Amino acid sequence: MHAMNTRAAWAPRALALALMVGALTGCVGVMLGGAAGGASVVNDPRTTGSQVEDESIEIKAGNLIRGDGELNQQSHINVTSYNQVVLVTGETPTEDMRTRLIEMVKGIEKVRTVHNEVTIGAPSPVSARSKDSWLTTNVKGRIVGAKELSAIKFKVVTEAATVYLLGMVTQAEGTLAAQLASQTPGVLRVVKLFEYQ
Repeated sequence: MHAMNTRAAWAPRALALALMVGALTGCVGVMLGGAAGGASVVNDPRTTGSQVEDESIEIKAGNLIRGDGELNQQSHINVTSYNQVVLVTGETPTEDMRTRLIEMVKGIEKVRTVHNEVTIGAPSPVSARSKDSWLTTNVKGRIVGAKELSAIKFKVVTEAATVYLLGMVTQAEGTLAAQLASQTPGVLRVVKLFEYQ
C-alpha cells in the first residue's frame, strides 16, 4: 500500500516533467502547416535558457499570426527559432502581408535576426507539405548517419523542396551537412543559416 501511495504521489511530478521536456524538444512552436525538425535538450549546444527563448519566440509568433485574421486565413507560415535566429518560411498572397508578418516577428523580444524566406503566392497544397516533411526526415537521417556530425547541433526545415539548415556548428560540419542535404533525392536547393563556432 505504501509503494502505491508513493507512486501516486510522484505521478503528477513525472507527468509535469515529461510535459516540460516535451515542450522543450518540440519541433516548432509555430507551424501553420509545413515541415520542420527539432532538437533534443540533451547535448544541445544552446544553453537551456536559449532553448526556452526559442520555444517562447515560436509560440509568440504563432499567437501574433493567429491574431491577424488576414494572415492566419490566407497564408501558410512556418516560424523556426534557433538560438534566437529566426527563419520565416511559407507563402502569403501580397507583399504588404509579408512585410507586416516580418515586422511582427522582428518585434518579438529576444529575436536577434530574422531570415525572410516567405514567397508571394497561394498557400502550398497539402501534398507539397507532405513531400517537404519526407525530405526533412531524409535529410535528418543522413545527418544522423554521418559519424563526423552530431545531429543535435542541427535543425532542418524544408519548404517547397528547399532545405534550410540552422545550428551552431563548425565550418566543416556545416559544409558536410549541406553536402548531405544537397545529395538527398528531391531537394532542389540548400540554404545554410548556421552560426559558426
